[in-house]
Amino acid sequence: MKPFAVSCGDPAGIGPEIICKSWLARESNGLKPFFAIGNFEDFKQADGNGICDIPVVKISTPAEAADQFDKALPILHIYDGPPTISGEPSLDGAQCALHALEIACGLARSGDAGAVVTAPVSKSQLYKVGFRYPGQTEFVSERCGIARQNAVMMLAGPSLRVIPMTTHIPLRDVPVQLTRRLIIARAKVAHKAMIRNFGITNPRIAVAALNPHAGEDGNIGDEEQLVMIPAIEKLVAEGLDVKGPYPADSMFHEEARSQYDVALCPYHDQALIPLKALHFFDGVNITLGLPIIRTSPDHGTAFAIAGQDRANPRSMIAAIQMADVAATNREKYSKRKKAEL
Repeated sequence: MKPFAVSCGDPAGIGPEIICKSWLARESNGLKPFFAIGNFEDFKQADGNGICDIPVVKISTPAEAADQFDKALPILHIYDGPPTISGEPSLDGAQCALHALEIACGLARSGDAGAVVTAPVSKSQLYKVGFRYPGQTEFVSERCGIARQNAVMMLAGPSLRVIPMTTHIPLRDVPVQLTRRLIIARAKVAHKAMIRNFGITNPRIAVAALNPHAGEDGNIGDEEQLVMIPAIEKLVAEGLDVKGPYPADSMFHEEARSQYDVALCPYHDQALIPLKALHFFDGVNITLGLPIIRTSPDHGTAFAIAGQDRANPRSMIAAIQMADVAATNREKYSKRKKAEL
């Protein structure tokens, strides 16, 4: 398996710190070799200012990472400039973050990196340097030649996986966006990803209702009857194990979670509130529907605590571990498919 490419994120945030701390915890967490992409000076600074007392080494190709990984954190230096000041976002930092993301995607697409793990970025800073995407997910999907609507964001932790079927839109727009076509498309991507990335042969998919009490037979909303149930029936007719729509208020307790492998939720907070309640420090964002593996910690840049040795690396560690799980299962899936030919 090729080393994983970890983009630096906004270097004024906690990205370099949690990458360094993840390397420091590599043995205790069984992390496979990875290398960071960014300005070497930012990681050298993290090494020297008391945040992370680890050795770092500059590499020129991903192939060098595996040999260096046991001795030092490998850094693919791609952006010249002075060290970024922690907690003080800048245009230089945003440009470095964008270059790192671009190169990480390219290395994964070419097969030189086994996966992409993206540290948090500041979209407001990226917009100042010409970034024109809702987030890193849409950028990565375009670089992979995948239409934005076919790249699906899943948030996952040890006991729960959720997919918001609509993401960063106003709540008032959700009923309009939640179409039969969207539900069917999200479920099919989820079904395939559970098999390829997680090795689940017969994925069980649960769909959360939009309205309270699943609409109470249309008395407090008819989206369940007019949109969601017909979509689920079509998916079941095609052989997928999809059930619902279930009232969302009773879907996320322990016994309910044991009945499905992934939950599809109509809107952003309906999915992310239970995920973050259960897995605030070890939740992972993984993009489904791509030809490459892309994971990310489920948190932001945390400029307010950057440079203070306060950042918790658990989500970054979990993102690297999930990339490993997905890469391993994709390898097995590919071998199985070849054997069937």
